[in-house]
Order: sequence, then structure tokens, then C-alpha cells
Amino acid sequence: MDNASNLSTAESGGAIETRGIEPVPDHERHGRVRELVPTWVAANISVLLLTMGAALVVFNELNFWQVLIVAACAALASFGMVGVLSVSGKWGGAPGAMLSRATFGVRGNLFPGAILWVARFGWETINAVTGAYAVLTVLDLLLGVKSNTPLIVITLTAFVACTFLVSGMGRKALNVCNKWSTYLFGVFSVLVLAYLIANIKWDEVFSKPAGTTAMMIAGIGTIAAGGISWVPTGPDFARYLPHAASGKKIVTATVSGAGVVMVPMVLMGAVMAVATPGLADAPDPVSFLGDILPTWLAVPYLITAIVGMLLINSLSMYSAGFTAQTMGVKLPRAMAVSINAIISLVGGLLLMLVAKSFLSSFITFLILLAVSFSAWIGVYTVDMARRKARAVRYDAEALMDTGRTSRYWYVGGFCWQAMTAWTVALAAGICFTKCDWFTGPLASTFVGKYGLGWAATIAISALIMAVLPVPREVAAADAAGAAAGDEERVKVGA
Repeated sequence: MDNASNLSTAESGGAIETRGIEPVPDHERHGRVRELVPTWVAANISVLLLTMGAALVVFNELNFWQVLIVAACAALASFGMVGVLSVSGKWGGAPGAMLSRATFGVRGNLFPGAILWVARFGWETINAVTGAYAVLTVLDLLLGVKSNTPLIVITLTAFVACTFLVSGMGRKALNVCNKWSTYLFGVFSVLVLAYLIANIKWDEVFSKPAGTTAMMIAGIGTIAAGGISWVPTGPDFARYLPHAASGKKIVTATVSGAGVVMVPMVLMGAVMAVATPGLADAPDPVSFLGDILPTWLAVPYLITAIVGMLLINSLSMYSAGFTAQTMGVKLPRAMAVSINAIISLVGGLLLMLVAKSFLSSFITFLILLAVSFSAWIGVYTVDMARRKARAVRYDAEALMDTGRTSRYWYVGGFCWQAMTAWTVALAAGICFTKCDWFTGPLASTFVGKYGLGWAATIAISALIMAVLPVPREVAAADAAGAAAGDEERVKVGA
């Protein structure tokens, strides 16, 4: 077995997690389902949701009740998928990027893994930039220090460095941080909501005419994109759960943790847009809070948001390190995470100092993000359903084996059924896409106009995977025979 030596026997129970991509053995499965609630609350503590809520009012022209429906549907759809696919983490005890080897093949997994890794860079960059803008806004409100190029560089670097440090501490440290950030965020969100209730002109909010159904559907896709980006990493946070953990409770904890933040944040952004119509067009996604809220409330709320965005990026980098290792990057997880930190720093500087519009870049990124992740989701979901129906568990040794002896070698290291479904669906999703950077040839169709490219991508990949012949995993004897045959051919050739 090529990578059997990589199996770590280090305990993961300390403050610093040393376990990498190897499956968690049963005796270390001490996690609890309720820990997922603060995890997914923390994953959504972002002022970007306020900006996105405002965009639903300004750009999609939706009213208050339509925004409520959009936010609720987006949370249920996106984090419902996160919860369902997180169950595979309990089954296999490994990160999603690792379990994906069983779906796409040892070599085939490198292709969707590469796209997911690159997309993760973009998400981390967006969050780092938002966090840096929040710090700059706090400095302006408290000290009157205006933003400038050197300060931007220092602020962004400090934010990324803090993210790296927190993510390197592992699951236990993240759970503790998530728990307390949830409490703090809840307190200040209630204060902000109370202030809005007392000061917003509600007659203007409720008198706004309704928008079109098409804009509602498109809005669901935009808001859901953030949640969709977490689907492949959902198993990462469920891998320490024991086999007896309830799958239904995993889904419920995931959806409730995300929804309790997403829905009110998006709604607050929509309400704020009535008071400040230019909010969605602001040069950065944070400074508007200083105009809407009094300093005594804006500053602690922004500090809480900074902590939240720090945790979001820490969770993302935590999973990105696994993705890098799964792709064959021969580095410890902490070193793999440092690669993400450097890339997010460089990308953040470009976005803050070079890009003309943060919001347009962000919306474009969300659209592409949803499509790129959706092709993986459809294929992986069908594979999960088949494993459940046949009661076939993931093989821990085979997941770590990247050679021909692996149960997941399939044909030449590729599961051709999964690769076909993924490739076709990804191409179709791009054809349905319309954004600032390009317009696909099918963007004018019903699917394209309604912003349903992500949903079509999931459906296409799942359908193709379902109708193609069921992949045949390599039996241990067959794998050993193939490996022996290869060795014999090498000897003869020599």
C-alpha cells in the first residue's frame, strides 16, 4: 500500500490537532452532534450577508416578505445539502475531500479536488478582505484613522495571520471559539435588531412593492451559493462523530445553526437598504454600518463580526489543508494551510487595491462558486445513496492507498462514470451562467434567466451518475493481482 505509512497514530484530543487526512479511528470518535450548531453559526457570522440582503432589495427589487422567503429557502436548500452530505463524514471518519476518492477514484479525485481547492482560495480571500475592511472601519470610528495603502496591507496581513494561527489549532480549539463567538454575536445582533426596530421607518419598509418571481428564484441562488461552498467540507466537521450519531440530527443541527444566522442577517440587510439605498453600491461591504448604527453599537458589533469572519476563514483553511493533502501535496496540514494563507493575502491585496468594485466581483465569484461545487455535489450524493442502500462502508485503508492496490483504483485510478457525470454537468453549468466576466451560450434559457445554473448542474450530474453502470470497486484480490502483474511486466521489460 503506497501511503499506508502515512497513517497517523497521534491522538487528536489535545488543543493542537495533529491528525491529518487519515480516517479517525472509532476510539477517538467522541464528538457530539450538538457541536455542529455553533460550528455552522460561526460559519455564517459575516456582514456580507447584510450586503447580500441589501442587494436583494436594490438589485432584485424584492420587498420585505419576499426577502424573508428567499433567505429561508436559501438556508434550507444549501445547508440542507451540507447536512445530508456531512453524514458521510460519520460513516467514513474522514474529510470530504478524502471520502471523494471513493467516488471519483484515486486519480480522478484530483480533478474536482483542484477546482474545489481553487474555489476555496477565492472564498478565503473574500472573507479576509471583508474582515480587513471591518478593522479599518473600527479604526475610523474610534480613532478617526482613514484608510490608506500601507494600513490596508498591515490590516489584511494581520487578519490572515490570525486566521492561520486559529485554523492550525484544530477541531477542539475551533469548537471553543465557535461557542463563545455564537454567544457574543447573538447578544449584539439582538441589540442591532432592537435599534433597527426602534429607528427604521417601517412604513417605508412594508410599503415597498413586490418584485418578480424570477428575481426571487435568482436571489435564492445567490444567497445559497455561500452555503453550497461548504457542502464538500461538511464531512470534515462530522468525522469525529460516533457511528451511532443520528443522521437526521446532523442535518437538523446543520440547518438550524446556519439558518438562525442567515435569515435575520439577510433581513437586517434588506431593512438597512431602505434607510440607506446606496448600501449595495458601497465601495466596501462594511463601512455603511458606521452610517446606520451609532458608534457605541457599530464598534462592538463590527468587532464581533471580525471574530466571526476570522472563524469562517479558520474553518475554511482547516478544510483546505485536508484538500491539499488529498491532492498529494506532501506537506503537514499546518504547512498546507499556510499555502492558502499566502494566496488569500495576495488575492486580498489585489481585490482591495486594484479591483474597481468589491460587490460586483463578489457576486460574480458566488455565481461561479455555486456551479463549480454543484457538479461535485450531484455525483457524490448518488454515490452516498448507493452506499447506504448496499450498506457498503468506506474502507479506511483503501482511502489512504493511492496505488493500484487501492479498492478505489477502478480503471487506471479513475471512476469513469463519476468523471463523465462531473465533466458534463460542469460544462453545462457554465453554459447556463451569466456574470460580469462572461455569458454562457445557454444563459438566455429559462434556467439561465432564473439563475438556476447551480440547480441544473446538480440535477445533471446526479442523473448521469445514476443512469450509468454502477462503478465496480476493485476487490482486494483483484487489486493485489493487478499490482503483481504490473511488477512482473516491469521485470520482463527490464
